[in-house]
Amino acid sequence: MHPGFGQSGSHDVISNSVPVEGPDRQESDLLSTPEETLWQVPAPLSTLDVQLDERTVTTVRRHGNPSGPRLVLSHGNGLAVDPYYPFWSLLANDFDLMVYDLRNHGNNKVGDQQNHNIPTLISDHDTILSAVVRECGEKPTVGVFHSLSALITLLSFSDAYSALVLFDPPLCKPTASEQEFIQSAERMAAMIRNRTVRFKSEQQFAELLAIFPGFARVVPGVRELMARSTLRRAADGEGHELCCPREYEAQIAEYVRSFSPLLDLTTLTCPTKVIGADPTLPFTYLPTFDLGHVSAVDYDFVPEASHLLQLEQPEQCAEMLRKFLAGQGIV
Repeated sequence: MHPGFGQSGSHDVISNSVPVEGPDRQESDLLSTPEETLWQVPAPLSTLDVQLDERTVTTVRRHGNPSGPRLVLSHGNGLAVDPYYPFWSLLANDFDLMVYDLRNHGNNKVGDQQNHNIPTLISDHDTILSAVVRECGEKPTVGVFHSLSALITLLSFSDAYSALVLFDPPLCKPTASEQEFIQSAERMAAMIRNRTVRFKSEQQFAELLAIFPGFARVVPGVRELMARSTLRRAADGEGHELCCPREYEAQIAEYVRSFSPLLDLTTLTCPTKVIGADPTLPFTYLPTFDLGHVSAVDYDFVPEASHLLQLEQPEQCAEMLRKFLAGQGIV
C-alpha cells in the first residue's frame, strides 16, 4: 500500500543519462550519489495475456532464466509488481520469473469497483496460475507474494505450488489481538480515502513518499520506481493519477479486516515460508505478529525491516528465499 542499496550485483541500475540494454541479468551500473539511483525494469522475455472475466485481462511477464524453477510473484494493495524489481532482479539468474499486477493495479486498466474484492482476486489468482502452467508447462512452481497477494494465495483453493514464500502477509490472531488488527485496518482504509488523487509529476509523488514512515527505509531509487509504476497520466492530460484508485484500495483494506481472521495456517498443502517485518518495530501497515509458535510454517523476520521489507532489504529477502528453497530441494 502507498503511504505508507546501493549494492551492485545482478540488478539493472542506471543513471538518467545512461540507456539500459540487454536482458534481466545485465550487470548493474550504480551512480556514485545514491539519491540519483534509478531502477529500470527491462523488457520481459515474453508475455502472457490472461482473461480474468469478460472485461478484464492481466498480463503475466516472463523474466529471468526459463530453464530454472518457476517463481510466480505479485504485490501488495495499491502497489504494482515493478517496484519489487530490486528484489526479484536478484533471482533472475537462477529462476524462471512470472510477474503480474493484480486487477486494477499497475499496468492493468481500471474496471468495475464492485468486482474489486477478495473473492474476485482469489479467482483471478487461480486463473492466472492455471494459465501459466497450461501455457508454460509443468515444473516446480513457487508462489512468492507480499501482503495482499500473500493473503489471496493463502485463501486460494489451488494446490499447484511446490512451495510458498510469503512476505509479511496480513495475518490476524483470533485472540485479543484481533480487535487491534480490525481497528488498524479501519484506520488504514480511512487514511487511504483521504489520499491525494492527482499529482503534478512523478517526481512530486516520489518526494511525497519520502515523508511517509512506510517508505523511510526503502533502498535508493525505489520511490522513483514506485512513482513510475503506480501512476498514470490523467485522462485530461493534467498531471498524474493513481493507477489503483484510492476507493478501490480502501475497499480492499476493509475486506482484509474481514478475511484475515479466517485463515487457518494448519491447512497449508505445501511447504511455506513466512518472512515478516521486524515485530519489534512500530508497524507501518498492519500489526506484525511473531509466528514462531505456528509449526505449519517456517517463520522468520528481517531485523530492522518494516512492511515493505523486499524494498528495504532485497538482498536479505532473496537470500532467505534461496535458503528455504534449497532446504526443500527446489534449488
